[in-house]
Formats: sequence, structure tokens, C-alpha cells
Amino acid sequence: MCGTGPSDATSRLLSGRYRGSVNAHNDVRLATPDDSARLAELLDAFNREYDEPSPGPAALERRLTELLGRAATFAVVAGNPIVSLGLVTIRTNVWLDGGIALLDEMYTVPAERSRGLGSAVLTAAVEEATRRGAGEFEIEVDEPDVDAHRFYARHGFPLRDPETGDRSFVLRKEIGA
Repeated sequence: MCGTGPSDATSRLLSGRYRGSVNAHNDVRLATPDDSARLAELLDAFNREYDEPSPGPAALERRLTELLGRAATFAVVAGNPIVSLGLVTIRTNVWLDGGIALLDEMYTVPAERSRGLGSAVLTAAVEEATRRGAGEFEIEVDEPDVDAHRFYARHGFPLRDPETGDRSFVLRKEIGA
């Protein structure tokens, strides 16, 4: 993978100049481990909003502090205070040089939705993954989440392969203790 500092083009994008002013919280930047507490609060709120379990902000903060200190994980955030985030991990892969970037989590607080922040964060995340050398960008979306399907399709991530028409699936099984 490449270094972790943003390029000039990414710096411009991450400096909040994404297609003009989105709203009062449109500063888009890379998160640092110092942002972990706020990101943990947002991810905990995300899971509670959708009635999903969460280990709680303290456990998430500890994990995020560790992960954001590694080259394979980054987060793009918007707002001051942060109101939108995209958390990405890059994993190695035998088929692609540079690996595959996975959007692990994406969340915008409800009061700030439909103002372009999610688009700004996703665009910056894809650009940062590209800058870090990833050969592919993946997003997992639950089948009933049609709003997310539409959002990601607008950004070039269709539910169906445009060439074959095949539906996209990511299968998962929890393992370990």
C-alpha cells in the first residue's frame, strides 16, 4: 500500500471543497485516532437506530483507536463536530494488486441527512482507497435496505452486475469466540 498522507488532490477534496458548500458541516477530512471517541458515539448511535447490538462506545473507541493507527484502516469524516463518517478497511487479495477496500460502516446523523454529506464522504473514501492503491471498493448492503441500494447505485455501485445482470451477494458467517 502507499503511504498514509493525503495527496494534493485528496487534500483538496478532504479540505471541504467537495463540489461547493454542502451545509454548515461540510468539512470532509481523514479521521485520526484522536477522533475515535466521537466515531464510537456515532457508530453506537447507528446500531441503536437500527436496533442492532453494539458493544458500547467505550469498546468501540478502544478498537477504533487501534485500527485508525494502522495503514489498512481509515475513516473519512464530515462536520465539526463530526456528523458523518465512512470507515474503510483494505485487505490483501490474490486477484488484485493493492487489495480490496471495504466500506465497513457509513453513517450520517439523522438531522444532517439528505444534504450531500454521505455523497461527499463516500466520494472521498473511494478516492482515498484509490490513492492507497486498492484495486476494488466493496460495499455490503442488506437486501431490504432499498434506500441504501439507491444511494450506492447513484455512486456507481449497482445491485446487479451491469454486464451480466447477476445480483451481488456477500455471504457471511461469524466464527471464533
